[in-house]
Amino acid sequence: MLNIKKKDKVIILSGKDKGKKGEVIYVSPDKDRVIVAKVNFVKRHTKPTQRESGGICEKEAPVNISKVMLICPKCDQASRPKFDRLSDGKKVRVCRRCGEMII
Repeated sequence: MLNIKKKDKVIILSGKDKGKKGEVIYVSPDKDRVIVAKVNFVKRHTKPTQRESGGICEKEAPVNISKVMLICPKCDQASRPKFDRLSDGKKVRVCRRCGEMII
């Protein structure tokens, strides 16, 4: 089970964008990759189509999920969440630093 979901705030742990923070746009659990907004830009040369003009465009590329860490919305620090079960049996993510549930 992955501990990072769409719309989570994460920090990049290594690579050319180390230390940058961003929001997760897309998660690919089968490939263990995430796309983070405004991080890991690459240039793509595209041909013109009827909808778009061609040229060199920049877009976000996927990052390995092991290179990002979740930021707790309450304490605003990076931490690896733990999983707890509520009384009704539902699994929730909990911050290890402050003990708050991450929704």
